[in-house]
Amino acid sequence: MSYQVLARKWRPRDFGSLVGQEHVVRALRHALEQKRLHHAYLFTGTRGVGKTTLARILAKCLNCETGITAQPCGKCSACLEIDGGRFVDLLEVDAATNTKVDEMRQLLETAQYAPTRGRFKVYVIDEVHMLSTSAFNAMLKTLEEPPEHMKFILATTDPQKIPVTVLSRCLQFNLKQMPPAAITAHLASILEQEKVGFEAEALPVIARAAGGSMRDALSLLDQAIAHGGGRLAASGVSEMLGAIDQGYLLRLLECIAGEDPAGAVSIADEMQARSLSFDAALADLASLLLRMALAQSVPGALEDYAERERIETLAGRLDPETVQLYYQIALQGREDLPLAPDEHAGFAMTVLRMLAFCPEGTERALPKVQSKTQKADTPKPKSAAGASDWPQLVQQLPVTGAARELARNAELQRRENGVFDLVVPRAKAYLAERNYVDKLKAALDQHLGTPVRVNVSVGEVSGATAASLEAGEREARRAEAVKAVQGDGFVQDLVNMFDAKVVDSTIREKGK
Repeated sequence: MSYQVLARKWRPRDFGSLVGQEHVVRALRHALEQKRLHHAYLFTGTRGVGKTTLARILAKCLNCETGITAQPCGKCSACLEIDGGRFVDLLEVDAATNTKVDEMRQLLETAQYAPTRGRFKVYVIDEVHMLSTSAFNAMLKTLEEPPEHMKFILATTDPQKIPVTVLSRCLQFNLKQMPPAAITAHLASILEQEKVGFEAEALPVIARAAGGSMRDALSLLDQAIAHGGGRLAASGVSEMLGAIDQGYLLRLLECIAGEDPAGAVSIADEMQARSLSFDAALADLASLLLRMALAQSVPGALEDYAERERIETLAGRLDPETVQLYYQIALQGREDLPLAPDEHAGFAMTVLRMLAFCPEGTERALPKVQSKTQKADTPKPKSAAGASDWPQLVQQLPVTGAARELARNAELQRRENGVFDLVVPRAKAYLAERNYVDKLKAALDQHLGTPVRVNVSVGEVSGATAASLEAGEREARRAEAVKAVQGDGFVQDLVNMFDAKVVDSTIREKGK
């Protein structure tokens, strides 16, 4: 007995087994139950989402011997013949190979004749947008005055190319791409029924590679089973697809969040050793950063995602502005990749760019570059820090993201017996969240070498915060820059010559 590929074996045969298109199924069910039947339907959507499958199910609903129904019996001769592709009153046409007007006229000439076996004569025209203008005009005449016994079901991946005159005479249904979670669940169900062993981690890899197409997912599943010798392993599927193991990218983001350039570059080297695609890696990295942004902004958005805990942990270590910046850097890095000396260099430079830049208003300590012949500086003893030198202590703390912003914007009111009493202004009240306070406490514990307690309240501050002192220093430097520009002879000559004016607010320090 010949092997039947999974995409054909598991092709849905009724509405109940169709996955991921509930919005279309609901509308068609109601129409069939209420006998509110249209003469022309248009199914749109990308490849492999179920357009022609849905057309065949609808044809069964219309021609089942039990009557017009939303649940065809699947056992009568009409249902069996439609499933087998041999029902005489179901005409399936590929418009990509039958584009000419003569072919369409020849097809429509049979429309005037009553069905031979069924209740309705059903014409399924796939990739209908490929028809010529003359062929569309020939079809339009039949669409305007269709026989009672005739139904059109049109399918296309490009509805914009269909004339408005045709669109206006059809009920249009847009089939959406399958969500990865729905594909993963469906593949798991099929493998269990097929009694094929699999690792759960392998299925999301196939689901992502399918790009929203269930048919592509089933074809890839067939290929993966053959590749694995009858069993699915995550490593084997990734190898087959050349896919990027999410573990690499999560480790990479953890190195970036921890400001560990050596670790990040080491991971890039590992990826090169496995000949992984750096273009795909940057695309997946952008996807992970998107999920981090969702975790920060939309609680519960990652509920069904396999790596939810690690992503949520990372999202807590970086502030939203930094995540947005990294996302843009990943996209730009992918665009720049063809211009790099090689893909590894382009990927590594993108990662180092993430480590080098930070959003305006946040600060990052600059790494000291030291030659091998230089001796390391003798470490300074850790400061005991009174109330007076809190801003200096903040600069030394190993903390990033929102917890660092808490430290920078807080004023130390009292420090006694290992207890830090801090106050933040009302405008920064969101920084007093327990999660950020705990991270600041951990940084103080590490820096001071002894456990401390941190209390944060919201109230008035006098200006003795690290952020306000930094702002004062920046303003003083800017004032010096303004004074220097205004006193520059060349600038004065330009002002006098062109009756110009120096806009002080646009003056920045050199290099800023």
